[in-house]
Amino acid sequence: MRITAKIEIGKDLTYDIYTVDETLGFMLLGQGNSITEAKRDLLKSKEDMRAIFKNENRQFDFDNLEFDYKYDTGSFLRYSPFTLTWLAHATGINKKQLSHYTTGLRHPSRHTLEKIQTAILGFVKDYQQVALVD
Repeated sequence: MRITAKIEIGKDLTYDIYTVDETLGFMLLGQGNSITEAKRDLLKSKEDMRAIFKNENRQFDFDNLEFDYKYDTGSFLRYSPFTLTWLAHATGINKKQLSHYTTGLRHPSRHTLEKIQTAILGFVKDYQQVALVD
């Protein structure tokens, strides 16, 4: 079973990951100083929930529970390998404005989100076709 887990960056620049699928009947949460640390904590939360279910003789297929991660803009910009300079050039969005998104000082509009996503997906598409030669 695949469920959505949303990654958000807090004002203190720590990360929260939480499940948003209400059909589960429970929520899993991970927290950390990095996305990797928060993902590790989310997996620990999954194991903790497995133990609770076992103790209460409840059934759930935790072995096949997988996550589709969705990033808020700030967490993605801080986590991604793209520099703000490259992203500003690729999107036409001011570098300082992008910086405000990484710190959570401001939040992008839907239109701005689409510009960022289009630039990143375009980059990925172009580089999927790369073939290195000697």
